[in-house]
Amino acid sequence: MAKASVVHVCESCRGETAKWQGQCPHCGAWNTLGSPVIAQAARSGGKSASRSAWVASAAASPLSGQLAASNGESADTRWSFGMGELDRVLGGGLVPGSVTLLGGEPGIGKSTLLLQVAAHLGATRPVLYVSGEESAGQIAMRARRLALSTVGVDAACETDLDAILALSSERGASLLVIDSIQTMAVSASDSSAGSVSQLRECTTALVRHAKATGTAVLLIGHVTKEGAIAGPRMLEHLVDTVLYFERDAGSRFRTVRATKNRFGSVNELSFFLMTGTGLREVKNPAAIFLSRAPEPVAGSVVMVTRDGTRPLLVEVQGLVDRMRFGAPRRVAQGVDAGRLAMLLAVMNRHAGMSLQEHDVFANVVGGLTIDEPASDLPLAVALASSLLDVKLPASLIVFGELGLTGEVRPVTFGEERIREAAKQGFTTAIVPKDNVPRGGVPGITVRPVARIDEALRAALGREAL
Repeated sequence: MAKASVVHVCESCRGETAKWQGQCPHCGAWNTLGSPVIAQAARSGGKSASRSAWVASAAASPLSGQLAASNGESADTRWSFGMGELDRVLGGGLVPGSVTLLGGEPGIGKSTLLLQVAAHLGATRPVLYVSGEESAGQIAMRARRLALSTVGVDAACETDLDAILALSSERGASLLVIDSIQTMAVSASDSSAGSVSQLRECTTALVRHAKATGTAVLLIGHVTKEGAIAGPRMLEHLVDTVLYFERDAGSRFRTVRATKNRFGSVNELSFFLMTGTGLREVKNPAAIFLSRAPEPVAGSVVMVTRDGTRPLLVEVQGLVDRMRFGAPRRVAQGVDAGRLAMLLAVMNRHAGMSLQEHDVFANVVGGLTIDEPASDLPLAVALASSLLDVKLPASLIVFGELGLTGEVRPVTFGEERIREAAKQGFTTAIVPKDNVPRGGVPGITVRPVARIDEALRAALGREAL
C-alpha cells in the first residue's frame, strides 16, 4: 500500500503541490491552493472513484431512435418564451434539457426577465424558481408589481444545490431557474460559494441534471467590472447557450446578445424596453436608431447592417471641421478608428478629398457598434457630405465596402439589406454593383456603383464635386 502524503490541491486546475504557496505552480493562479488533504485518499476516492461510477452507469442508445423521437415530439422541441425577440435570439425558443447562462451587470433586469419567462412557461408546465439572493416574499412582491400570473411556478430560497436538484426531481420541474449560480454550493466541495471550484462543480451538476431529466435550466451569472461573466472560462464552455444582457448608460433600452448557442446562430441580438411592468420587446429596432432630425442635414446617412441574421437600419454620422490648432483629431464612436483612418486615405487618393487639415468625427447613432466593412461607403458619404455641406435625402440608404484602390466591393446578404430598406420606406439605395438584385426590389430604386468617386457623385450630385 502506498504511503499517504499531505498535499495542497489547486481549486482552479486541481493540480497538487506538497507545500503551500501563494501561487499555483501548475496554472499560475493566485490564492487557489486549499487546505491540506491526504493525497492517496484524494486520488482513490476522488476522480478515479467518480470516473468508475460514471463508466459503470454509462449507457448508449441508437442515434436513429433519438432522432425519430425528437421528430415525433416536434411541438415540444422548442418552448416559446412569449417574447418573439427572446425566442429569436435562442434560435426559435428554449430547447428542453438545455442549460442557458444569462450574464449582465447588477440592476439591468436579469431577474425580472427570467421571472417573466418563468411566469409564461408556468402556465403550461411546472417551473421551479430558485433564488439564493431573495426571499419567497420578495419574489412574490416583484411578480405582483409586474402583474404576472405565477400559477405553476414554485419558488424556493435555497443555496444547497443538492437539495435544489432533489426538489426539482420531486416536483418534476420542466424549467429550473437559478438566481444566481454564484450563490450556489455543493457539499462535495469544501470551498465557499462563488469560488472557482464551487462554480465548476455546481454547473457540472446542473448540466448532468438537465441532460438526464430533460429539464431546461436557466442560470443567472454575475459579471466582472470588465463585463465578462465571473468565474472560470470553463463555465461558459459547460453550458449550451451564453447570453449577455447589456445596456447603454442612462438608456431604458436593453439588448440580449447570444455569444454561444449550440442550437442556433451566435451574435443574434434582441432589443427590449424597460418599463414599470417589466421588460417589453422592441419588434422594430429601427425606431431606436432612426430618430433623425426633422429636416435633412449634412453629414447624416442611413445604412443597413447585419447583426446576426437580422438586417438593421442605423444612422451613421460624420462631422468634418477645420482644424483650429495642433494635430488634426480623429474620433470614432461605434466604428473602428483604424478603419476610419484608412477611409480618409482612400478618399484623399481616389476621390480628391483631402482632410489633412480638418478634425474628423464619426458616430453610429444609438450606441451600436458596427464591426463589418459594409459601413465603409456610408461613412465616406457622410464625411463628404459634411465637408461639402451638402444635405443628403432622408429616403437614401447606402452600404458597401471600400478597397484601398478605391473600388466599392460587395457585402454579404445584399438583397436582404435592400428589401429591409424598402420595407422601412426608403426609396433610393446606393450599393455595390455586384449587390444589385437581378429582378429588382419593388418600391426602391437601386443605383449600382463601382468606385468611390462614382458613389460620391451619385449621393451628392455632380455639381457638388
